[in-house]
Amino acid sequence: MLLCGSVVLAACGGDRRSARRASSGEPASNKTAAAPEGSGALAAGATSGARQTVLFLGTSLTAGLGLEPDSAYPQQLQRKIDAAGLPYQTVNAGVSGETSAGLLRRLDWVLQRPAAVIVVETGANDGLRGLAVEATKATIGQILERIRRDRPEARVALMQMEAPPNLGASYTRAFHAMYPALAREHGATLLPFLLDSVAGHLSLNQPDGIHPNYVGERLVTETVWRGLERLLRAPATPAH
Repeated sequence: MLLCGSVVLAACGGDRRSARRASSGEPASNKTAAAPEGSGALAAGATSGARQTVLFLGTSLTAGLGLEPDSAYPQQLQRKIDAAGLPYQTVNAGVSGETSAGLLRRLDWVLQRPAAVIVVETGANDGLRGLAVEATKATIGQILERIRRDRPEARVALMQMEAPPNLGASYTRAFHAMYPALAREHGATLLPFLLDSVAGHLSLNQPDGIHPNYVGERLVTETVWRGLERLLRAPATPAH
């Protein structure tokens, strides 16, 4: 089963997309028409004055499949950033169903705008498909290299992801080890496993058992914030 569904590509405070509600008892909110795909949604954060961009590249776990757009973790992080008085604007460039190869193919487009921090969440769908770990590692390595080449000023974070246990212990160990190795090799900050304390808990996930519900997504936000806050407070990386 792939992480599939809608695409979210919008800055916090920009256009809001309608999305189906997860079955968590969250009350419905007012909805407005979504901007068409490929419209200038990435530019939505450009009106944020002196704030720099934190760009989230990821799958449906980043896009917030099954949740209202304001409840996806990048948007929840925006509220934490604002409360901390940090000068950043989050942009959610999550695409549901995407493998690492898919992210590599669209990377030139999403890197068109400057970003102070780039968070990469990819590989989950590679693991669900049982793709060879070495092939996935090579692709994610290319992604990190491309980011360094095109956005050398950006601080880069790589999200730890895990493979499902049904693929066998050898596969899951190799998949887990891939992320810290990539972070070391490419000078990225390794963030904790995105679904830490959420994966496998029925009460924290939607009926598919994969995507967090509203309660689970709040825990996801806290997990990402633990690693991301330090990065946002770090001095900017000089371009070279």
